[in-house]
Amino acid sequence: MFSPALARDLAALGRVNEGTSMESVLRGVTGAVAAGVPGCAGGTVELRREERLMLSASHSDLIALVDRERALGEGPTFEAVATGRNVLVPDVLQDTRWPRYGAGAVRYGVRSTLVLPIAIDGATLVLGLYAVRPGAFAGASAEPLAALLTEQLTVALANVSDYDEVLTGAAQLQEALAGRAVIDQAKGIIMHASGCSAEAAFDELRRLSQHHQVKVADLARLLVSEHQSKHGGALPS
Repeated sequence: MFSPALARDLAALGRVNEGTSMESVLRGVTGAVAAGVPGCAGGTVELRREERLMLSASHSDLIALVDRERALGEGPTFEAVATGRNVLVPDVLQDTRWPRYGAGAVRYGVRSTLVLPIAIDGATLVLGLYAVRPGAFAGASAEPLAALLTEQLTVALANVSDYDEVLTGAAQLQEALAGRAVIDQAKGIIMHASGCSAEAAFDELRRLSQHHQVKVADLARLLVSEHQSKHGGALPS
């Protein structure tokens, strides 16, 4: 049903780095199945939590085909989402379940389709495999492929989610540190102008922020920016 390289390619999607995102993982899935499943010419993968959150495809025509299903309210992907079961279309020209879908699929060069809805951590990945010849997926069990994808993609998506949380935490920390630095600069400006203590300067910043209903850090940035524009970028030492 699939080549040994498919497991390797899917496992590689779980190794996150600076360029990794949920979109890049899903795009990697479509490329992996197109290359690793015999007879498969292209793939789509849809991430859903009740509604579609993200759609990726190995070819832009396949995105158009899936969107056509949504517009028609019929087709194998539509059926797989509704029932939670695998849907096989051995030949779209011979299948009588969705005649309007079949006509559109042929125009995009698709003759057979296999759609696998895979439940992963509160979400559903709807994987579509497309072939240019009829019977490409006939007689082949989808269960081993679904099991492999579930195992590998559960790890990949969990890693991406954890990575996003780390990046978010790091960005929040960096923002907090930057805010603290600019507040210290604003305090220095107030201390220099009025001869007050650091504590009194911060109290004045806080009073003004409450009066103008802005954050202390935002007010500090405004004060520092105005001071630099008036004094050629120099800050009081």
